[in-house]
Amino acid sequence: QVQLRESGGGLVQAGDSLRLSCAASGPSITPYLMAWFRQAPGKERIFVASINWDSRRTEYADSVQGRFITSRDNAMNTLDLQMNSLKPDDTAVYYCALDLRTTESQSQKRSVSDYNVWGQGTQVTVSS
Repeated sequence: QVQLRESGGGLVQAGDSLRLSCAASGPSITPYLMAWFRQAPGKERIFVASINWDSRRTEYADSVQGRFITSRDNAMNTLDLQMNSLKPDDTAVYYCALDLRTTESQSQKRSVSDYNVWGQGTQVTVSS
C-alpha cells in the first residue's frame, strides 16, 4: 500500500508563509483523489483542501480560501500545500490523505471517512 509522509511544518508568525509537502512511497498516486486535513488541540480533524488526479479540480475550506493553494506532481509522487497569510487559527497538525476508491474522477470529498491512506502529520504553529 502507498505510504504518505508530511514535512515542512514549523513555528511561524502571523502573516508568514509556509509550504508543506507530502511524499508518497510505494505505488504511484497518479489516479487518486488526495487532500489535506488539519486537527487543532481539542478539535476534530477537518478538511482543508483537495485535488483530483489530473489537477483539473481543487476545493478549499472557506477558512483557507484565497490563502492556501494545493498542488500535486504525479511524476514525483508528491502533494504540496502552499500556505500564505497564516493566522493563529491555522495552528494545527496537518495531514495529507489519499482516497483509494476515487480514481480518475473529478469528484471531491471532504470527510475524513472518505480517505483510506494517511500520513503521520506535521505540526504548524502560528504565533500572534
